[in-house]
This record gives sequence, structure tokens and C-alpha cells, in this order.
Amino acid sequence: MDIDQALAQFGVRSDTLSAAERDSIDRDGFLRIDNALTTVQAAAMKDRIQELVDIEGDEAGIEVHTETGTDRLGDLVNKDPMFDICFTHPRVLACAQHILGDIRLSALNSRTSLPGYGRHGLHADSGSRIEPGDYESAMSIWMLVDFTEENGPTRVVPGSHRWGKFASEEMDDPVADHPDQVHLTGKAGTVYIFNAHIWHGGTRNNTTEKRPAAFALFGRRDVPQYIDQRKYIRPETHERLDDAARYLLDVDGMTEFSPPDFDRARVTAEY
Repeated sequence: MDIDQALAQFGVRSDTLSAAERDSIDRDGFLRIDNALTTVQAAAMKDRIQELVDIEGDEAGIEVHTETGTDRLGDLVNKDPMFDICFTHPRVLACAQHILGDIRLSALNSRTSLPGYGRHGLHADSGSRIEPGDYESAMSIWMLVDFTEENGPTRVVPGSHRWGKFASEEMDDPVADHPDQVHLTGKAGTVYIFNAHIWHGGTRNNTTEKRPAAFALFGRRDVPQYIDQRKYIRPETHERLDDAARYLLDVDGMTEFSPPDFDRARVTAEY
């Protein structure tokens, strides 16, 4: 199997994206997809994320990292099948392939901004300078509640993925507003997918409610995964995935699995 065959099984076709949508991704670095989730799906994911945060407690997010003022979860691939749509949605996959070419899932996590928190500096998801066109990763943000100007939406600087520079090189303070930044807002169920080399960052949640979202990060297959899926994949997860999904996670052909630690085994068993 190759990536074209795998994506075809998820319904990705040559016309999945319009020419105007491809141009928008190339020019601006991001695309909005409305109604990628139903309101019922979005609400169920929101509730499940809170349930998992409560179950994992102080260890929530340790597969990735923790962050003051947010609830984080890592490795959602293994924690509930309801999150599978985040790495199998045909339009999201078509966008990721358009940006990167030969793709695989790098990580599936969540980040919930707590009231009064969530803002951080503009950055690109790369530790090294990337020349325009040589992109390594693409991010999708799955909005599980309405994202408004007030509850901490992600901000992006359109076109910055083509500049070949870090925000820290151009701005005295990357935490400050950029004159060209755009807030990614939308109704629950909306997905934004963007070139992860665009300058982006969280904003402050100025409401009294949590603002949860799921994040599916895709990477080129020649770039290390953010979460090593072969290390983390559970036998029961591998069993329920079809061949195309296994290929997309790069866990096809596995017959032996890493033993989980106690807490990860407990969380996995509770979906």
C-alpha cells in the first residue's frame, strides 16, 4: 500500500479540494472546513476529553507535555474510537497531502484552554528553518465548542509559512499581537487545517468556560513522528483499525507491541 491507495480508501479524490481551496492553502497557509463534525459528535468528544482528563489526573498529557493553564491529553488514538475521524476525514487528509505529499499521522492530542489562560507566543512547529515548499507538518484543529474572539481561539499570520523565518527573528515579543494576525473562529464541529510552519499561537480565554479542541498533527513520512505510533499503539487499537488506517499511522505489519505502563493501560481499557 502507498499513501494514494490509503487515502483513496478514506474517500480522498482528485476533486476533494477545489482549485480555489488549494490556492488558499498555498497562499494563506490554512483552510476552514465547516461541519466536519456534527454537533452531537463535537459534544461527545468534548465530554470524553473532560472524562479522560479526570481519569488521568496529574498525568494528563504526559505523552506530549503539560502546560500551565490548560488541560492536555496525548495519544487519543488509543483512548476512544470516536477520535478516529480526526485522522480519517477525507477533506482534512486531502489538505494534509496537498501541503506535505507522502503523509502519516504524527500525533492526535487535545488542548483545553482554561479561563484566564491559553495565550502563548507565535511560533512555527519546527525546530529548524524550513525553506518554502519543503514543509514537514500540517495541523488540524477540531473545534468542540464554538470558537469566538473571547474564548481563546488560535491566531495565525497568513502567508508566514512562505517567509522561511521564525516569529522570534522578526518580532521583539512573539507573545504580542501581530498586525496581520487572524483569529480562527467558528462553530463547534468546524475544523481548520493549516501548514504547521505558519506562525500561530493560542490566545487568552477571557470567558468563564473551558475551551476544548482536538489536534491531529500530520507529518511527512520521512520526518519522525511527534508521538511514535509504533511504540504507543495498543493491540486492541491495532485490531480495530483497517489496513488504510494502519498505514496512515505507520503501524501496518506489526505483530509485537510495547507493554504499556500502568496508567496508560488503565486509561486505554476505559473506552
